[in-house]
Formats: sequence, structure tokens, C-alpha cells
Amino acid sequence: MRPPLADLDLFAAVARHRSFRRAAREAGISPSSLSERLRALEDRLGLRLLHRTTRSVSPTEAGAALLARLGPALGEIGAALEEAGRQGATPSGTLRINAPQSAAQLVLAGLIPPFLAAHPRITLEVVVEDSFVDIADGGFDAGIRYGESLARDTIAVPLGGPQRYVLVAAPALIARLGAPAAPRDLLHRPCIRHRFPSGSTPPWVFERGTETVTLRVEGPFTTTDPHLERSAALEGVGFLLTFEEWVREDIARGTLVPLLEDWLPPFEGPQLYYASRRHMPAVLRAFVDFVRARRQAAPP
Repeated sequence: MRPPLADLDLFAAVARHRSFRRAAREAGISPSSLSERLRALEDRLGLRLLHRTTRSVSPTEAGAALLARLGPALGEIGAALEEAGRQGATPSGTLRINAPQSAAQLVLAGLIPPFLAAHPRITLEVVVEDSFVDIADGGFDAGIRYGESLARDTIAVPLGGPQRYVLVAAPALIARLGAPAAPRDLLHRPCIRHRFPSGSTPPWVFERGTETVTLRVEGPFTTTDPHLERSAALEGVGFLLTFEEWVREDIARGTLVPLLEDWLPPFEGPQLYYASRRHMPAVLRAFVDFVRARRQAAPP
């Protein structure tokens, strides 16, 4: 059985100081405890490593040979541990985040430039995918998802403020088919549907007061890309339920018209999540602190 590295380090300290007392003070243990551990080390190795007298201590020939090989190795280990400690305290290195397209483009994109400007020693890698992933298995430091998708054992930090869906349609489509007066009117109108990579097509959910209406709409066009959804809506292909941020400028220009607005209240925005606070990487701690500081500074 190999001896503990800590005992080899104690032997090197005694040989270096030629004193049990000074070596024990450096190690923060009693001289008697140090002596006992070195005798146990010698027993384990079957070698006498130190000459001991009442006035002095010095390496034996075997001890000196061991020390000659051991010294550089212990120095390398010490340097490696110091480097690891610096990396744990200083935000430097690569931060890997997994995020869905909507959160990445609508929320995360605005945080990236100021974060990297504040932390020039950090490299940020964002993998954008709408599939649910295990961030640990994928080698990610953190992920971004909406609240209903988060596992209960994760730690979540709000990434931005509330968001909102809007129902929109092109003016020509409304002129031809009429504006829906209630959510269920959409069951008789062409709709543009979003499909997740898993193959699922989410229902459209409307809420007003205590009433909730969940619809499985139909339509001539389904896609995984919100940009294609917007383009199709602008061309009058169908009614579209999407994030307000995707179509805010179109609404301002009048090329898309918002509908049923009292049925679409705001909801909590995306959250940054990670597995544990224990031994959090410095790069992740820097990003979490940055996000929290931005939220505290933001107007209500």
C-alpha cells in the first residue's frame, strides 16, 4: 500500500528543517504526533529514513535518496494546488451554458457583451438547442430554461424580467377572415404552429382572470424556427402565437396586428440553473453575480 502523500510531505519538511519542532510548527501539528507519523511511514516502507539523536535529525542514505526524488515531485504538486486555488478564486477560463433559442436570442444576447467586457479573462461558450439536456452529462456549467422545465433539485436564478406571448396576424388576413373575438375562434382559422426538436407541438394557452383555455390549433405551416414563423405571419399564412419580442417592431409598424391581448398576461422569464452551490466554478460564480447585479440595478 502506498503511503499517504501528506506523510511524505512531513518527511520532506523534517529533512529540510533538520528539526522535528520546526517541521511540526510548519505543519500545524505537535512534534510527538509528527514523530509517530514518520515512524509509521518508516514501518510501512520497511526503511529507516531519519537518523535521530537527542540534539539532531538527519536523513539516512535511503532517506536522502528518497528525498532527492521526492522533492521535485512535491514541488510540482504544491504548484499545481496553488494554481487550482487561484483558478477557483479568480474568474478565468471557459464558461459553458446551454440555452433554448428564445432565451438565448431574446434575453442572453443582451447580457453577453457587458459580461465579457467586465470579465476579459473568461471565455463564454453558448450552445443553443431547444432539446432538454442534462447539463452535467453535457459538460455544461449551467443551463437556461423556463420554470416549468426545471428539475426540483437545481438552483435557479432569474435571468431577466417577465415575458409575454402575443397573438398576431397580418392585416390582410384579418380583413379576409375576421379577428377572433375569443380564443376558441382560432379553432376555425389557419394557425402557424411551433414544433420542438422532440417532435411535440405545444398547445396554445390563454388566460384571463381565473379562466384558462388550452387549444390544439391547426394550420398550413409548422416549423421549429421562430424566424420562419414570423415571415409566414407577415405573408398572411396564418395566425401566430409567439414571444412579443420577436414581433414588437412589426406591431409598431402595423405589419402585424396584436389580438386577444387581454387573454395573454405576462409570465416569468427564463432562469439560469445549475446543480450545486458547493465548489461553484469561479466563472459560473462571476456570471451568477453579474446577472443578480443587473437585475437589482434594473428599474421595476
